[in-house]
Amino acid sequence: ASDVYKRQEMMIATKDLEVWAGFLLDHSLRGITADDRVMIKGESVCWPLMAVLERKVIEAGGVPDVYVIPPNNERGRVWSADMARFGNEEQMGAAPEWHEQRYQSMTKYIEVLGAEDPEQFMGLTAEQSQALAAADRPFANIRLSKPWVITLFPTAASAKQEEMDFDAYRDFIVGASTTDPRPLLEAEKLLAPVIDSGKTFRIVTEHPTDGRELTLELDIADGHAVMSYGLRNFPDGEIFTSPNANASEGEIFVDLPVNYGGNDIKGIYLRFEGGKIVEYKADEGHEHLAAIIETDAGSHRLGEVALGMNPGLDRVLKHPLFVEKVGGTLHIAIGLSYEDCFAEDPGSEEG
Repeated sequence: ASDVYKRQEMMIATKDLEVWAGFLLDHSLRGITADDRVMIKGESVCWPLMAVLERKVIEAGGVPDVYVIPPNNERGRVWSADMARFGNEEQMGAAPEWHEQRYQSMTKYIEVLGAEDPEQFMGLTAEQSQALAAADRPFANIRLSKPWVITLFPTAASAKQEEMDFDAYRDFIVGASTTDPRPLLEAEKLLAPVIDSGKTFRIVTEHPTDGRELTLELDIADGHAVMSYGLRNFPDGEIFTSPNANASEGEIFVDLPVNYGGNDIKGIYLRFEGGKIVEYKADEGHEHLAAIIETDAGSHRLGEVALGMNPGLDRVLKHPLFVEKVGGTLHIAIGLSYEDCFAEDPGSEEG
């Protein structure tokens, strides 16, 4: 294993790892103090960056909680894919108390995405994926209640999924992850007043099969713009809001591919009535789209609409962290809405 880490370290310059970790700790998490307990979570293949993060947290006086997850567990959920495949409902509901305590005890959270072998957590049925997501939801909610940031470490398996040469893939990821995100804020400030004062967000797309013009209308009267410039995702670059979840009407075709759980989904068609997805189809990966939408009632509704704002991302990757940030693009997200889109202070009575 040490040889693997050394090879990875040689692939990414130490100075780049230092800059990358510095942005995550000092910009995204707004600095580390002696009062902080910082969870650093990722697979062992991501260790070069995780090791620098651990050292920097210690140097800042904080306490690192390094959480190395097994390769058959996508993003360190409460259970691995094998529990979903072979476990029963009783086992799925038997998460140990210490797991919740570990999440509750942290003050800040860094997740380093990047898989050594995505095939180990791929191939779940829709029911298995839904059960796994439902079991993990209470812990995801704890994580989301703390200051958090996610980033993507380049791995050979991820390069293969993107159908890219590893060196080119690595250089693209590292270049984007070592670029100062603060200038993005100035560009986003120009669009925020438009979204804040807007009542309706209208998206017009074309269906490639029959050439029909599709229109999706979203009610954004009660929401306001959130400018995203490296505080939660890194790299970053989007401005978003949460529409009224009961008022989305119409159709949309999403042409850019996305990879979810190691599975490609391409050519997505959605139709909304009364805020709810009532019809959907994907040209590729339809069963994976179905597993996402059929998770629960909330996953049938729209939680976000956003504009990609990062001009430095000059190629489109399938990974959600990257594809949604590309300058000149638009994306929507189903499921959870964001309190920040409705109230400046989510913890207030208004929030």
